[in-house]
Amino acid sequence: MGIFDFIKSAGKAIGIGGDDAPKADDLKKELDSYNLGTENVKVEVDGDKAIVTGDVADQSILEKAIIAVGNTLGVSKVESNLTAPSQKDPVFYTVKKGDNLWKISERHYGKGKGSKYNVIFEANKPMLSHPDKIYPGQVLRIPELD
Repeated sequence: MGIFDFIKSAGKAIGIGGDDAPKADDLKKELDSYNLGTENVKVEVDGDKAIVTGDVADQSILEKAIIAVGNTLGVSKVESNLTAPSQKDPVFYTVKKGDNLWKISERHYGKGKGSKYNVIFEANKPMLSHPDKIYPGQVLRIPELD
């Protein structure tokens, strides 16, 4: 499906060892901890690139699996070989210093649509626990508005 870029030095630390690439087993445990429906997804590591392969139930799970693995300290790329019914290209956004979900919402959905920030927040749960807890370098999925 594609290769997606992440910031190697930003993200959740798992396993042991600075910003070295995490082990595949640790990434798989982290992915499964979100209970997204990724039990049949396989995770491999090649240097600082994570490779995810398998079938998922829908586009939302596909995108969440990519960001859950990619927003891990030591991962700079995620190669997705995931498949989902009605698959389309995901829209991701890398958080910059000074960003908040309101600003990101206006940037993607248009001026005056900052109040749609909750759509972005909900689309990134359970990886996000609170709308104010985003950090520079974090990659978020940006869903289409209904």
